[in-house]
Amino acid sequence: MDLPLNLLFTAFLILAAAIDGAHADAMVTGTVFCDQCKDGQRSLFDYPLYGIKVTMACANSNGQITMWREETTNWFGTYAMRFDGAPDLTGCYAQISGSGQGSTGCRAAAGPAQSVRLMFRMFDMEMYAVDSLLSQPAQPMSFCSRSSTPVPTPGTPSRPPSFQLPPVPRMPPMPPLPPLPPAPPVPFLEASACSHEIWTAPEYKCYWKVVNPDMKVASVFGLLAAQKYGTDMTLREGLQGRGDPYRTLLREAITSLLNSYNSLLFPYHTLGVIQHMSLALMGSQQNVLLTALRFKRANSGSGNLTCKFTACK
Repeated sequence: MDLPLNLLFTAFLILAAAIDGAHADAMVTGTVFCDQCKDGQRSLFDYPLYGIKVTMACANSNGQITMWREETTNWFGTYAMRFDGAPDLTGCYAQISGSGQGSTGCRAAAGPAQSVRLMFRMFDMEMYAVDSLLSQPAQPMSFCSRSSTPVPTPGTPSRPPSFQLPPVPRMPPMPPLPPLPPAPPVPFLEASACSHEIWTAPEYKCYWKVVNPDMKVASVFGLLAAQKYGTDMTLREGLQGRGDPYRTLLREAITSLLNSYNSLLFPYHTLGVIQHMSLALMGSQQNVLLTALRFKRANSGSGNLTCKFTACK
């Protein structure tokens, strides 16, 4: 056998061994929202709920439950369930099974169950997603639109006798109004991207509004992050990571999460940061590096955005 065939055969054996040794598992992710208007669908008024118990069940053709799993949503209303062996979950469904402390005022009723959808499958690794689950309050909020009942039309009164009004004197022209002062800028609507060095600087600590530096990485990013980084690491510690690809990914993911809260025009929205982080942790080290690089490019502004921070008073 000549040299090219030897090399091709060796590469085939290495690839087969790598695929055979890959750990097969499946991941199911989703989000729970508070349906404030009780309209049964997502709207601008809905917000994610934490502490909500979500149950996923799979039944056979006879209606018997063959697989069952329960998880609790994190601070961002997301949950993740991991299954070993990459079972087929296309016939399963997820629903809200219990409320927690984060659902105060929005736990009177649970929306319908949602089916589990396969997003992709590669090398016995599967990724499933569930459409948003809804939890509803007892009554819709006051700011929700209501259907108005028609007011009965009163009877037509008899018309009074017509008469002609005297001419109205012409009013002098009004003086021009002074120009309005420019509206103050709204920080959340400004395009801004700040690096992790800026977020860790003490003079900008007032910009930590939604999360605080002492929150745990596991409670923010979910189960996969807890398995990789442990349950004791804080966001402050995660921002100090360097050298190791996984620590670099965590540092840039935390920075992107903070930027997504600070600016509506940041390239990644909050749930997108968490989902990209989870997908990277499920993939290879190359995926980890690529995701960290994309986060870092967004945090540096990609050549278009700058950091709009001013020192806290």
